[in-house]
Amino acid sequence: MLQFLAKSRRGLKGFTLIELLVVIAIIAILIGLLLPAVQQVLGAAAKAQCSNNLKQFGLAIHNYASNNSSALPGMCWYAPAPTAWQTFFGALLPFMEQQGMVNQAANQGAIWNNGVNAVIVKNAGCPSDPSLGNMLCTNGAGGWSASSYSPIHALFGASGAAVNGQAANTAIYNIGNIPDGLSNTIGLVERYANYPGYNWSSALLYPQGSNWSWNSQGAAYGPWGWYLPQIKLPPNQAHPYYPNTGHNSINVLLMDGAVKSVSATIGSTSWSRACDPADGQTLQNDW
Repeated sequence: MLQFLAKSRRGLKGFTLIELLVVIAIIAILIGLLLPAVQQVLGAAAKAQCSNNLKQFGLAIHNYASNNSSALPGMCWYAPAPTAWQTFFGALLPFMEQQGMVNQAANQGAIWNNGVNAVIVKNAGCPSDPSLGNMLCTNGAGGWSASSYSPIHALFGASGAAVNGQAANTAIYNIGNIPDGLSNTIGLVERYANYPGYNWSSALLYPQGSNWSWNSQGAAYGPWGWYLPQIKLPPNQAHPYYPNTGHNSINVLLMDGAVKSVSATIGSTSWSRACDPADGQTLQNDW
């Protein structure tokens, strides 16, 4: 019996080198065929998450307006206690299940005090933002919680009138009187969290306004011009004056609460008209 088993084992033949190479080649081909499909699914999931983030901000803006006589949050202003200095994103925190951050900063002189500046808000980060990393700013406002989204300056920060005796940048319209209408006006755009080439970061709560200088590490888009979106640029090539996205097209929040995916082929005329809340112009066919 033992002799029979020994002969049987000697008779077994393993794979030859050529056969192994053929199998490996077939596996490689299958992976090559499947990888684009997997990447497409992952990209679609990331874009859906980004869209959901923007919708959460849209709901927060409308809830803020409902609780403040239709007013829109400004970019930076001096508010009554408990927060004193307030920012755009700071004003939205209570409407995004982040009341704890507001409570932590209470009576500290500003919404970003008492360590709140470093608290991560997951809805503020796009999963396709290649600069986002650990949800913190890595240069400029290093260590502050980062944002992958920016409010439109012309909508939320165009008024330079003083508030409570302090210089401010606030909205000149309310939720009901935006001249071009809610569905024709962009409220938020995607924008990278970090720009290594410019030592700049889009911090979530950093004070942004004329009294702090527009070149500070803030989150507004538009005071430097309506630059067209940069699509899928690596962070070290992206510019902080532009909107930027890691998707194949950029997500924007419209003021009616809808999220629109804007093609990379959008023209400068349609883009600037959608960003300007009061130009009185109709959007073109490429919108």
